[in-house]
Amino acid sequence: MYAGVAEVHATNDYKLVLTFDNKERRLFDMTPYLDVGRFAELKNIEAFKQVSVSFDTVEWENGLDLDPEFLYTRSVGSIAAKPRA
Repeated sequence: MYAGVAEVHATNDYKLVLTFDNKERRLFDMTPYLDVGRFAELKNIEAFKQVSVSFDTVEWENGLDLDPEFLYTRSVGSIAAKPRA
């Protein structure tokens, strides 16, 4: 069983800060995928930042999405929780 994505935040350097439903925070680097097929559309940083959670994974406004298990297994483990305002 895999953890689904509960929250996503896009950074200015094409990384996704992911919070999974098991409360684990991980960092996924999108740069290796930005030259692959339709993912090249996300080289536009404004388009990249239009990411949101859809069901249990991430999805962009152009309809692209990534499998949550793919995100989990290829992301860097446990990053610090974001500070509360």
